[in-house]
Amino acid sequence: QDNGYVRLLRRQVEEVFRDNRMIAVCQYNSMPAEDVVMMRHYLRKHNIEVKFVLNEIARPVLSQSKYKNLLPLFVARNILLVSREAKVKEMLRVLKGVPQVNLLGACIDNAILSRQGVENFAKLPSLEAAQGQTVGAITLLPSQASSLLQRGSAHLTALLDQHIRQLQAGETGSPAEPAPAQTSG
Repeated sequence: QDNGYVRLLRRQVEEVFRDNRMIAVCQYNSMPAEDVVMMRHYLRKHNIEVKFVLNEIARPVLSQSKYKNLLPLFVARNILLVSREAKVKEMLRVLKGVPQVNLLGACIDNAILSRQGVENFAKLPSLEAAQGQTVGAITLLPSQASSLLQRGSAHLTALLDQHIRQLQAGETGSPAEPAPAQTSG
């Protein structure tokens, strides 16, 4: 039977998963307290919080949620690195300097990712950069189509002009002027 404190802790875990876009599950091996303080400081600079969670509290919450596929990660001593934004690159950069904390997996924007998936996610361009590339590609297509359409009509016009000059030269009996050199492009 749950006491009030256990219910409070479970509610806090539910809030962590509900209110954050990035929840990274890490294995936590013991380390000096000053190293923990430094790690928290560097993560907090990027608005990433460190949450120490007991497996006995987290497992029942996760088993009844859409995050139940994260359950296998909650075996040893774990910590959660949480942020309201997906600050994956920054988190990985800080964790590189902390060998006692091993990333196991994460839930980013409601997608559950393995460690490799998190590393791949960090390599993706930002949303703004991807949108800019898409807009650039979309605007390039109409200009290329317009150029192709104009090229045909310009070539046809040049051919008709040459034909008219040849017809006029045949009527007057004078040699036709050579047409300007056409370039195909």
